[in-house]
Amino acid sequence: MTYEEFYKEKYPVLLKAEEQLKNLITQSETNENEKKIAYCISRIKSPESMKQKLLKKGEEPNAENAVSKVNDAVGIRVITSFVDDIYKVSDWISSQDHIEVINIKDYIAYPKPNGYRSYHMIIHLNDLNLNAEIQIRTIALDFWANLEHQMKYKKNIKDETLIRSELKRCADEIASIDLSMQTIKDLIQNGEEYCK
Repeated sequence: MTYEEFYKEKYPVLLKAEEQLKNLITQSETNENEKKIAYCISRIKSPESMKQKLLKKGEEPNAENAVSKVNDAVGIRVITSFVDDIYKVSDWISSQDHIEVINIKDYIAYPKPNGYRSYHMIIHLNDLNLNAEIQIRTIALDFWANLEHQMKYKKNIKDETLIRSELKRCADEIASIDLSMQTIKDLIQNGEEYCK
């Protein structure tokens, strides 16, 4: 069975997984009086995108490989305002009975060489028997990642080395701003607790 056939047959399951994850993220907000999530976006990987990813990995583009070799047929991106909220959301997701965390890549604590920062979780939805990817990052980190992604696919760029260096510098500055905003938030919260 090709992934395209799988996609057509299993689309309701993929859609249910996407909806389930979005609902889960929303539930995390209702359990606390502090808003942690700025917004959330999701997608189901298209047959063409899945085919390209499998071919890039050197795998046959079929349904079995799409499920066993690629973990992001369903993907959710959760955008937070502050860095500490990334870990709160991750902890919330990890604590759910119907979810098994398969893998975590913490590019916040350990950024990629190009400056990319994000928190990636591969999870297994037990009730649907399906893996999904969750990416969690701040608004500022998402801004950088979106622009870097757009520019990454440009060909024959003049001054490519300089551009990569500037992108890395911007990534570091954005991470520094995130840290400053987190510090301001913590100072405000500590001040409120002191006044009680």
